[in-house]
Amino acid sequence: MARIMIVDDAGIIRAILKKYLTHGGHEIVCEASNGMEAIERYIENKPDIVTMDISMPDMSGISAVEKILQHDPKAKIIMISAITQKDTVLKAIQAGAVHFIIKPVNEEKAMKVIEEVLALTK
Repeated sequence: MARIMIVDDAGIIRAILKKYLTHGGHEIVCEASNGMEAIERYIENKPDIVTMDISMPDMSGISAVEKILQHDPKAKIIMISAITQKDTVLKAIQAGAVHFIIKPVNEEKAMKVIEEVLALTK
């Protein structure tokens, strides 16, 4: 079981991910709707894994990843986005994301990626 933070500006996406991940036995410790809020919540809650949307108001997910990793270089962040361009995926990985999921997300894919990221920490 992992302690997970979900970051997405769309409440419906956060609700869907929460349903999938709690059904898989994980705990959602917090949620955020933009990059600035994500940084604050990460520092407060220290989740094991973060799911992070790329396109959000105020601060992009990529910028939030960089800031979170400044606070905790061992943070495990999974980017989730409808954006499929190779350069965007590359930017997310270069920023420090450990995995990338293309929307729409289904439960099987979400659980597979969470398990892969958890395996990185062992």
